[in-house]
Amino acid sequence: MDSFQPETGVPLTLEIAQIGSSSTTLTPTSTPTPRISKDAIRTSMKASTVDGIFAAVFNIGTGGVLLGNFLVELDASPVVFGMISSIPMLANLFQPMGAYLSERSTSRLQNSLRTHGIARLLWLILVIGIASFSWGGLNSNQLVILSLLILVCSHLLGGLGTASWLSWIAMLVPRQLRGRYFGLRNSFANLTELLTLPIAGLAVSHWYGGTIQGYGVILFLSIIFGMVSLWCQYFQVDMNPQLQNTYYASLSQTSEIQSDSAPNESSEISEAIYLPQMPTPQNQIDSSIWKNSNFLVFLLYFGFWAFAVNLSAPFFNLYLLDTLNLDVSWVTFYNSLRAGAHMLMLLVWGKLADRIGNRPILISCGILTAVIPWLWLMIGSSPLDLWLWFPLLHIFIGANWGAVDLCSNNLQIEIASVKNQSIYFAIAAAIAGASGALGATIGGFIAQFAGSFGIVEVFVVSGILRLASLIPLIVKKDLGR
Repeated sequence: MDSFQPETGVPLTLEIAQIGSSSTTLTPTSTPTPRISKDAIRTSMKASTVDGIFAAVFNIGTGGVLLGNFLVELDASPVVFGMISSIPMLANLFQPMGAYLSERSTSRLQNSLRTHGIARLLWLILVIGIASFSWGGLNSNQLVILSLLILVCSHLLGGLGTASWLSWIAMLVPRQLRGRYFGLRNSFANLTELLTLPIAGLAVSHWYGGTIQGYGVILFLSIIFGMVSLWCQYFQVDMNPQLQNTYYASLSQTSEIQSDSAPNESSEISEAIYLPQMPTPQNQIDSSIWKNSNFLVFLLYFGFWAFAVNLSAPFFNLYLLDTLNLDVSWVTFYNSLRAGAHMLMLLVWGKLADRIGNRPILISCGILTAVIPWLWLMIGSSPLDLWLWFPLLHIFIGANWGAVDLCSNNLQIEIASVKNQSIYFAIAAAIAGASGALGATIGGFIAQFAGSFGIVEVFVVSGILRLASLIPLIVKKDLGR
C-alpha cells in the first residue's frame, strides 16, 4: 500500500537519567554534560529497535489491509475508507498542543506512557464490540461507527504524544549514524510486517467463526504486542524536556556552535558516539520557527506531498478487495512483498543518505513514487496481472517509499531547531496531517459519487500533484543535505 509515515532522530548531548528507571528524571537545575556513555546510547538504540518491532505488530492489527478488509466485510462506503485515512492525519492537528504540554513535563517516558498507553488500550473496546456483533448485540452500521470513534480517540491521544516521542528518539541517535540506524530500525519493523501480515491475513480469512470474528482475535493479540512495545521504552534513556531546552539556551549564550565531524566509512557505532555532539548551524536555537526559511520550505513540500499522496492512497487496497474482489490473504501477500522490498532497500537508502544527503534521494525517488497511481491504472484483473504485475508493483512501491520515508524524516531533523524540537515536529505533522486528511476526504467523495471513472480521475490527479510537490525541493538547493 502507498503509505506515509514519518519518523525521526538526532543526537543527545544532555545529562541523562538512569536507564530503565521511570521514576528518575532530570531537573532544569541539573548540570548538563556534553556526552553520555556509549553503553547508555547503545542500550537505548537497541530498546528503540525492539520497540519498533512490537509496534509494527500492533499497527498491523489496528490499520492497513486488515482494518480495511474488516470494513469491507461490514459493507462500509468509500467515504468511510477516506475517513479512516484522514482521521489519523487530522489527529496530527493536536500535535502542537501535545508538544507544548510535553515541553513543560519532566519525563519523555511518562508522557509516552500516558498518551500512547491509553490510546492502545482503547482498541479493547472494539474487541468487545466485535464480540457483541457476533452475538447479535450490534449491527454492521453500529460497528462501523464504533470503529471510527475508536480510531478518532486513539489517534487523538497518539497525536498528543507523538511529537514528544519523536523528539525523545531524535535526541538518542548520533547524527553521523542517523541514516544507517533508522534504516536498520525500520528494516526490522518491515521484516516483522513481512512475516506476520500474511499469517494474520490467513488467520482472518480462515477463522472458523468468520472473517469479522477472526479480525477481533488478531486485534486483541495486536493490543498485547502494543503494550509490550511500550514496556521496551523503560530501557531507553529518559529525558527531561526542560533540561534539554535550558541546556541549549545556555549553550547559545556561552559557547560557539561546533560542527560535527563525519566518521570514516569503517567507523563503528561505539566510535561515533564519542564524537562531539553539538548542534550544527542549521540547528541554531535562536531563530524563530517562522523566520526559518528552510523549515518553511520544508513545510510547503511536506504539506503538498501529503495532500497529493493521500488523494489516492486510501483506495489502493479498496480496489483490490472490493473492485477486484480478491481474498484478503492475497492482498496481505502483496503488502508483504511491499514490506520486504521496503525492508531491504532501507539498508541501502540509509547508507546512501549518510553519504550523499537526503535531498537528492528525495527528489529522484519522489519522481518514481509520483507515477505509482498511474501504474495502478494499467493493471487489471487478468491472471498475468494478479500473478506478475501486482507483485512487481508492490515491490516497486516498497523500494521507493523506503527512501521517501527515511529521507523526509532526516531532512526534517536537520533543519529543525534543537530547542523546543518537539514543537517543530508537531507543526510539520499538523500541516501534513491537515493536508493529507483533506486529500483523503476529497478523494473519498470523488470515488463514491463519480463511480469508477472517479477512481481514474483521483489516480491521475494524484500523480500530477505528487510531481508538483517536489518543486520546493528542486528550487531550494540549500535545503539541508
